[in-house]
Amino acid sequence: MYYDALKTFVTLAEVKNFTKTAEILLMSQPSVSLHIKNLEKEFQTKLFVRSPKILKITPTGEILYDRAKQMITIYEQTRQDILEHHNSIKGELKIGASFTIGEYILPSLLYDLQKDYPELELQVVIGNTEEIVQAVRLYQVDIGLIEGQTNEKELSVHAFMEDELFIVSANNHELACKDEVTIADLTNQAWVTREVGSGTREYLNHVIRSNGLKVKSFLTISSNQGIKETIINGMGLSLLSRSVIERDIQHGNLSIIPLKNQSFNRTLSYVYSPIMQDKKNVKTFISALNRKWPDRVTNNK
Repeated sequence: MYYDALKTFVTLAEVKNFTKTAEILLMSQPSVSLHIKNLEKEFQTKLFVRSPKILKITPTGEILYDRAKQMITIYEQTRQDILEHHNSIKGELKIGASFTIGEYILPSLLYDLQKDYPELELQVVIGNTEEIVQAVRLYQVDIGLIEGQTNEKELSVHAFMEDELFIVSANNHELACKDEVTIADLTNQAWVTREVGSGTREYLNHVIRSNGLKVKSFLTISSNQGIKETIINGMGLSLLSRSVIERDIQHGNLSIIPLKNQSFNRTLSYVYSPIMQDKKNVKTFISALNRKWPDRVTNNK
């Protein structure tokens, strides 16, 4: 069984240092070297190019890296499924979520899951859409929730709810004081927005391109809360999800720009690797997701 050797190889490929790999895996450095040597013998190829100052993975090493991640995931999933009691939901579930979903939508679902399955250990990783898709692809999380799109053909993507977005500003912004605003009024405005890789930024770029809007300036902040605080201080406009701004609108901290004959809607999706679809904890999570937001999408991908 090459599980230990593959685990060692993947760790070494990621940290690029024999000593650190040995420390992480609690083994001796000669053991790390032996695992790599055995794999190179098994696959009849060099996996790393070694020099006194650098350790670089080879092209064939890159091929093995992707396969090794998958094999390790399958092995650990199988071991967990065997150890779990047939009728109980326990063990770990690693969830990746983009910022809007992870900070404003997911928490209520986590509460329901913890209440219904107290033995289920939940771990949540929050990043932008691009980062979550990458985490799913590399099996760093079991399932991801994203607000943008992905072209990863190896992943399974399913819609779970519709999300409406609104253009917001400080209460004293010139557009907030109008009874009605047109798309043309949005030209030459300053925008505060998320970073490249964010689903929200991707959607704003789409709105700007499709309407031919000229932009005065972009201020990029990789935090929804940071964007809201900046907007409240009068720095410009932003396009944010209803879930992000709901409380601020209720408390009178922000204003929605009353845009004429225009709405902004997108689909939120969950994404996973096909090898995860039979994992009990993943199936439980998807069922809870669909119960939480039934009939909230017009179609599934």
